[in-house]
Amino acid sequence: MARYASAALAANPEKTSRAKGEYLRTHFKNMREVAAALSGLKLTKAYSYLGDVKEHKQVIPFRRFSGGVGRTAQAKAFKTTQGRWPVKSVQFILRLLKNAESNADAKNLDVEDLYIKNIVVQQAPKTRRRTYRAHGRINPYLGHPCHVEVILSASEEEVEKSTDKAPSLSLAGLNRRQIARKRIEAARA
Repeated sequence: MARYASAALAANPEKTSRAKGEYLRTHFKNMREVAAALSGLKLTKAYSYLGDVKEHKQVIPFRRFSGGVGRTAQAKAFKTTQGRWPVKSVQFILRLLKNAESNADAKNLDVEDLYIKNIVVQQAPKTRRRTYRAHGRINPYLGHPCHVEVILSASEEEVEKSTDKAPSLSLAGLNRRQIARKRIEAARA
């Protein structure tokens, strides 16, 4: 059995489905940005978003690997200026999402209820070719493929927020040092 990078399935394997692609011949950096844009979306929303990216109606924001990436006005929706429309990476992700959806359907999960819990993109070994240069020189001409893992999960039942004020909520938003200082002050009083 193949190993997955995420332990998200361990919590509830009956409510999750997954798909995996290895040695995909698409750029790792582009695929990483597509995965970051999709993480946490509902599956139906992810399909429509990727369809819009293919038609250049929406953009994939490039945040980490943004060197030399052009600017576009569509990226303002993501509070950044740089973005691209990586069609090849979008096609690979769409195939993986369809595969994970089929796996969820085999487990009798409601497709309308699924969301993307986790996407992991890792670098695969580089594919080596050569390019011929002037004066008889040869340079490497490498491809940068990737491994991708997608985990879909059925959304849990939503729990209403309690209205009563609990004493532990007064510590919300404090760091460990501030909590320790309050504990010391309470012990002195």
